[in-house]
Amino acid sequence: MTKLPDFEALAIFAKVVELRSFAATAAELALSKATVSKAVTRLEARLGARLFNRTSRRLALTDAGQRLAERAAQLLADGEAAESEALAQSAAPRGLVRLAVPMTFGVKVIAPLLPDFLAAYPEVSIDLHLSDAMVDLIGEGFDAGVRIASLPDSSLVARRLCAMPRYTVASKAYLAQHGRPTHPMHLAAHRCFGYAYLSTPNVWTYTNAEGEQASVRPSGPLRVNNGEAVLPAVIAGLGIADLPEFIVGDAIAAGAVEVILQGWHQREGSVHLVMPPGGPRPARVEVLAAFLADRLGPKRRLPS
Repeated sequence: MTKLPDFEALAIFAKVVELRSFAATAAELALSKATVSKAVTRLEARLGARLFNRTSRRLALTDAGQRLAERAAQLLADGEAAESEALAQSAAPRGLVRLAVPMTFGVKVIAPLLPDFLAAYPEVSIDLHLSDAMVDLIGEGFDAGVRIASLPDSSLVARRLCAMPRYTVASKAYLAQHGRPTHPMHLAAHRCFGYAYLSTPNVWTYTNAEGEQASVRPSGPLRVNNGEAVLPAVIAGLGIADLPEFIVGDAIAAGAVEVILQGWHQREGSVHLVMPPGGPRPARVEVLAAFLADRLGPKRRLPS
């Protein structure tokens, strides 16, 4: 099996060549003189050649040392430059943020906020991935994602941005024709539209103020993988749906649909910004997280 070069020893060797002193190198690198000496000895053993001729007063490169010195110096310079660039990326908000967001929430809520963010941080760019499917942030290389749910235990780091109420709705026409359910169990006799990416897509679970719970398996003629796609069918009087506020809020306000099952609510989720574990995170990700927390905080009204 091929062994990696001994980069540490090469860098220490380059610094000894630059300073012409083991003691000065040890002082500059905050190492012991013995550590510096052992690194050079280790490199000589690996290469099978002496790199320095050493006396008590003089340190001189051998022919092998001369040949290696320029390459080692370049390696040290490249390493220092790479580290400086990485530190600068971490310290200042610049670079690309890959952000995964549910489709409708991304279009209606996140996208309208991005012009202000990009104007405030001109050296940051956003790769916005829109999908209602659960994205593997780590496996697919995303810096962050927005999740709208009651989050299960996860290794991801989550930051709550705001609450997200849900409403069970139907049109006046549907209710006039099929009757108004007043208990969740009544939904079993109605045409209900499903959403594929709920944590329990085939079960709606409700709770009332007294803590009573009721679960129902709704069925109907339409199941979607994007919540907004079901709204026209609800408005047209073809069935009942349970939808988040950012999708159905305007339709409720306009009277196109009515909230039913007053006093019963499905478990309220929240909008979270989730990020892979570990840290510290780059400044570009931190400023985006802070920006979204500010714009979507509890005193802000979500677009709908």
